[in-house]
Amino acid sequence: MTSKNVANKTLPVICGVDINTDEEGRFNLNALHKASGMGESKEPNKWLRNKQTQELISELSANLSVAQEAIKTVKGGISPGTFAHEILAVEYAGWVSASFRLQVNQTFLDFKAGKLQIAFDPMAALNDAEFLRGTLLSYSEKVIALEHKVEEMQPDVEALERIAKADGSMCITNAAKHLQVQPKFLFKMMSENHWIYRRAGGKTWLAYQDRIQSGVLEHKVTTVERSDGSEKVVEQVLVTAKGLAKLSKMLGVSGVAA
Repeated sequence: MTSKNVANKTLPVICGVDINTDEEGRFNLNALHKASGMGESKEPNKWLRNKQTQELISELSANLSVAQEAIKTVKGGISPGTFAHEILAVEYAGWVSASFRLQVNQTFLDFKAGKLQIAFDPMAALNDAEFLRGTLLSYSEKVIALEHKVEEMQPDVEALERIAKADGSMCITNAAKHLQVQPKFLFKMMSENHWIYRRAGGKTWLAYQDRIQSGVLEHKVTTVERSDGSEKVVEQVLVTAKGLAKLSKMLGVSGVAA
């Protein structure tokens, strides 16, 4: 169930029909009939002819102030129809059907309690000069704020672009210095994100093949001489410029050391 705000006046909505009220807060029975989807046999004028309805109107009128009317019919004008006190409107809904009475009664209760969600009417909004001014002002403020944000981010974007386009690669320890983090932290992060791994029982870090293929890591194989004069092959993971830029974004580093 929803309500609609029309000309600064909130109206309950039942089955997509606005249940408008008059200045005294009486509900339009014709609108309720339309919302019910019933035929001519359930029109308000049929209900008003009932003896029980007339007795109810008389009893209710006796308990209202002199200035109040339990029911009023408006012919012609902007909002024609039969407008009735809330009690009569609910009774009319019950005459239409028991299920419709429950729906109307609950909607009225939610309406008075302010629990109904306001339905946005785009056509009404387009005809509301104040709404359009407010919307355009809000939109302009957001555009200005975004422009400032872009200006603030531009140096960082340019820095990342320079890193990504730079030639050469570096070891993870040196990459950590550029990213302004501890090497131990960077090794752990790259391992947890499946950039690097160690073979079972091994101490050397290796790059995952998909990271090499994507161009963010490289393998460097060098030969070093042992103290006894023998040689051994050593593998080392290198971070490319592209990889450094990607790691920088992952870390959320706003400034990268040169």
